Amino acid sequence: MKTGQVQEVKVILGELKLTTIRDSLEEFLKPAILENLSCLDFLHRLLKKEVTARNAKSLEKRMKQAAFPYQKTIEEFDFGFQVSVTRRQIQQLLDLHWVEKAFNLLFLGPPGVGKTHLAVGLGIRAVELGYHVSFITMDELMRTLKTAEILAKSKRRLKQITTADLVIIDEVGFLPISRPEANLFFQLVSKLYQNTSIIITSNKGFDEWPEFLGDPVIATAILDRLVHNSELFNMTGDSYRLKHRNTILCG
Repeated sequence: MKTGQVQEVKVILGELKLTTIRDSLEEFLKPAILENLSCLDFLHRLLKKEVTARNAKSLEKRMKQAAFPYQKTIEEFDFGFQVSVTRRQIQQLLDLHWVEKAFNLLFLGPPGVGKTHLAVGLGIRAVELGYHVSFITMDELMRTLKTAEILAKSKRRLKQITTADLVIIDEVGFLPISRPEANLFFQLVSKLYQNTSIIITSNKGFDEWPEFLGDPVIATAILDRLVHNSELFNMTGDSYRLKHRNTILCG
């Protein structure tokens, strides 16, 4: 190998933004010479390395942008404990065809039954398949919507939400919201309607939405859009966290 020529090639690779190949060029040259690889085989190895690295970086970036509260996959979900949702039902969702059709998923039930775990698990699967996902709690969403006009951070966050393929809104109904806040929520749902898939987790049944939203008319309009193309999961049972709580006392 001619050192000067290798350095020149590395400069060119850098200009082409093929940084993975550039940084590992010598690593590939030595075995290529020993194995007497053809030019085509050598090029194939290099490009495959670059594509693999770029895909990994892209996945990492999308995962970070999704802002999941934790990493829990569908495979980790305890279907033996939570029997109101079946493994078969959830596995049918793993191909993510419903995202292509802008279908919504609504997970309703008391705290601790696994609503957020399922939402996160499906979100992680979506990220792995190349979709852009945005996870946000209802409380954080309200703060973002109310400050999007005055805070650059909120404006960026809202843009991530409105341009995502899948938006997960967690803990809807845990805290009551004002009528102006409900109107902001309605505007967002209307903007996403039939363009973006939404996953909702809520501890409130639909009959309770007018109360925590503070306006029956807005509640009806929001639900009309969320439920139009959707799958509804009414989850029941004991709290997984309470049942499997960790303790520090012995005996």
